[in-house]
Amino acid sequence: MALLLVLPATPAWTHAVSFSSGSLAIAGARAHYELRMPLYEISHVASPERTLLSHVRFSGAQLLNASCAAHPESGFYVCEADYQFAAPVEAVDVECTLAAATVPNHVHLLRAEMDGKHDQALFDISFTRATLRFRPPTAAEIAISESAAGAMRALGGAVQLLFLAALVLAARDRRQLVALAAMFLLGQAVSALVAPHALWQPAPRFVEAAGALTVAYLAVEILLLPQAGARWAIVGVLGAFHGLYLRLFLQATGYHAGYVLGGAAFAEVLVIALLGLALCRLPRVVHKLLAGALLAFGLVWFGLRLRG
Repeated sequence: MALLLVLPATPAWTHAVSFSSGSLAIAGARAHYELRMPLYEISHVASPERTLLSHVRFSGAQLLNASCAAHPESGFYVCEADYQFAAPVEAVDVECTLAAATVPNHVHLLRAEMDGKHDQALFDISFTRATLRFRPPTAAEIAISESAAGAMRALGGAVQLLFLAALVLAARDRRQLVALAAMFLLGQAVSALVAPHALWQPAPRFVEAAGALTVAYLAVEILLLPQAGARWAIVGVLGAFHGLYLRLFLQATGYHAGYVLGGAAFAEVLVIALLGLALCRLPRVVHKLLAGALLAFGLVWFGLRLRG
C-alpha cells in the first residue's frame, strides 16, 4: 500500500538522473564561479537567472556581478558570477541547496582551484554544506567520500528504489533472492565499466526511460509469469540498464569506479535485505497488488520521459 501512495508523488521526482557541476577559481580575495546545469533541469526552476545562484553561497564572499544564459548548442544553462572576499582566504565554507530549487534527488559537484591547489565537494538534499580546504585528500578520505557518493547515487531516485522492491517481490524464496541480487549487481557493474568503451553513449533521457521499463518489465514477470525460469538472467540484463545511471555519474565526476560501485553495491544489498524482511511475510495476493502498482508506476514514468 505504501508503494501505491508513491504514484501521486512522481512529479516531485521527475528525473532519475539529476546533476549539475560548478567550478570555483580563487585568486587572492577574488573568486569566479561558473554553474553548468542541463537545460532539461531548468523547466523545474522558476526564474533561473535569479534563483540558481541564490542557492549556492560562499561564506564571507560578496557578489559583485552575475549573468546567466542558455546555450542550446551544448545543452547547458550556464551562470557565471564574480565574488569579493574581505581578505585572501585559505579555506571556503560553501552552502549549496540546489536540490531545493530543482528536484529532491539533484546532485551538484563543485570543483575548486586556488594557487594551483584543488579541492571538490558533492552536494545533495542531505549534504548541503562543505568546507574547501585546498589540500590533497588522503586515500581514506577519497575512499569514504566516493563510496558514500556511489551509495547516494544508487538510491538517489524512485526508479532505483522501486526496482529493488520489484526484485524482492520477484524472488520465490530466499535462495532465489540471493541469486537475483547477485546477478543484478553483476549486470550493473559490467555495464558501468564497459559502457565507456562502447561506440554508443546513452543520453540521460534514454537512461531514465529504460530504468522505468525495467520496473514495469519485472512487474509483468511477477504478474503474468510467476513460475518463469532463468529469471536470474533477465535480472542481470535489467541490472545493466541500472549500471548506466552509475556510468553517467562516473563520467560527470571522474570518481574511481571501484569505490563508487562498491558503495552502490553495499547500499543496494542493505536495501534488498531490509525489503526482504519487510515483504517476505506478506500474502501472495498483496505481492500481486504491489506488483500492479509497480507496473503502473513504470509505465507512467516511461510516458513522462517520452514527453520530455
